[in-house]
Amino acid sequence: MPITELLEKNTRDYPNDICLVEINPEVKENRRVTWKEYELMEPNPTTHYRREITWHVMNEKANRFANLLLSRGIKKGDKVAILLMNCLEWLPIYFGILKTGALAVPLNFRYASDEIEYCINLAEADVLVFGPEFIGRVEEIADSIIKNRLLYYVGDNCPTFAEDYITLTANCSSLSPDITLTDEDDAAIYFSSGTTGFPKAILHNHESLMHSCKAEQNHHGQTKEDVFLCIPPLYHTGAKMHWFGSLLSGSKAVLLKGTKPEYILEAVSKEKCTIVWLLVPWAQDILEAIESDRIHLSDYDLAGWRLMHIGAQPVPPSLIKKWKGYFPNHQYDTNYGLSESIGPGCVHLGVENIHKVGAIGKAGYGWEVKIVDEQGETVKKGEVGELCVKGPGVMTCYYHDEKATNEILKDNWLFTGDMAQEDEDGFIFLVDRKKDVIISGGENIYPVQIEDFIRTHSAVHDVAVIGVPDKRLGEITAAIIEVKENHILTEEDINQLCQKLPRYKRPRKVIFADIPRNPTGKIEKPKLRELYAGGSVVNAQNHG
Repeated sequence: MPITELLEKNTRDYPNDICLVEINPEVKENRRVTWKEYELMEPNPTTHYRREITWHVMNEKANRFANLLLSRGIKKGDKVAILLMNCLEWLPIYFGILKTGALAVPLNFRYASDEIEYCINLAEADVLVFGPEFIGRVEEIADSIIKNRLLYYVGDNCPTFAEDYITLTANCSSLSPDITLTDEDDAAIYFSSGTTGFPKAILHNHESLMHSCKAEQNHHGQTKEDVFLCIPPLYHTGAKMHWFGSLLSGSKAVLLKGTKPEYILEAVSKEKCTIVWLLVPWAQDILEAIESDRIHLSDYDLAGWRLMHIGAQPVPPSLIKKWKGYFPNHQYDTNYGLSESIGPGCVHLGVENIHKVGAIGKAGYGWEVKIVDEQGETVKKGEVGELCVKGPGVMTCYYHDEKATNEILKDNWLFTGDMAQEDEDGFIFLVDRKKDVIISGGENIYPVQIEDFIRTHSAVHDVAVIGVPDKRLGEITAAIIEVKENHILTEEDINQLCQKLPRYKRPRKVIFADIPRNPTGKIEKPKLRELYAGGSVVNAQNHG
């Protein structure tokens, strides 16, 4: 069943129920604004603290955009790129694209102009929908991308090189277009993180999207009464596929524009959120705010918050143990996934397996997993190999890149590039990215294991371990450490802590610096290698 049918079903079953809320904590005005009220005001979403939309209105908006696209010649198989920050318009635009039979092509909001142009050309996008935050970047490339393309602007003061989305859609039919869709039809192109150069275009069909809905609800049991707090960017498969659980259950979700601990807890409190998906840095920030007495949990109504799940990167067990100390009644879960497997869920821990903190879990709903060696043979339990997954959510291909597709897809198995091992109970533990493994003197060293250990120090805010060149050993380990605010940490402190590690795992260099992370919370190790692995590094002695 195409995913657009879920929106139609919710519109029939719950037409007047709120489906989405957008909260902008940077705006002090604390009042509710419906979409209808909003249209009578200025169309700049940054001017209101809170906006909301019903299932009926969301479907109506999706239909209006679909009919606009169809009237402009967009047809089944065409592509429409989305370059928006999280906002109430995002998902109606996404579903409007799908309703035409075209492919939605979400773009990373951090892309520079050349990356935007590259991705638009790679995906062969016929339309670009963009918001006010991107006027400058789009204007830089407008002359080169506007040929045979439509540019629609979502916001106030439409630039001259684009057309006004709000004005145009207001004059379009709100009836659903008569377009037949099947599970096999292409639905969306997502982009890889691009950590090794320009990103790859990942093609998914409607079956992939629907399976992510089913897996998410199976894993987290969303009901109509749940309220999901969505903070990560919607362009990424992680945020959207978690929201698909809300879509399948017809429940409300809250889009929060801001990641400060106060913002998160206030949103949970005021909107009665029951499920919150956090990235590791945000969870760490909440814990540090509690520990420093900057926030007090008693100031918030958090009684309904039942599930904290976390993902997008290896989760330090020490973080979860500390979290359970402050939130003992929370269910905890983690999902593993990648954009090539339609985001989170191909490996899943399960709320009943809190005793396995540190593991990413077992095969998710509808998925198969295996761990293989360099020859593609399944390894024994306890041995490290490459994690492979298979299921209905595996990508169709890398768009227009047969060579890269064949490298990662073999006999319908997706080779993830992540190194993992399975314990005696069948739980999978992520060891590291294949490309991040450090080979020092012939010994394989997995940075995640060292990072998890160093994070146990009370003054460590974040840490990344990389390999740096060494004439004798080939590589040695370097630990880049971000120290908590108002704390002091020295190289001697770290060396003393790491005495508990096997000698070959102890960092040979200690660097105190900020840890760069991308919008989905993953450490940007290529940046760190560029900064610190190209030459000699001077070790800082303290940070406060």
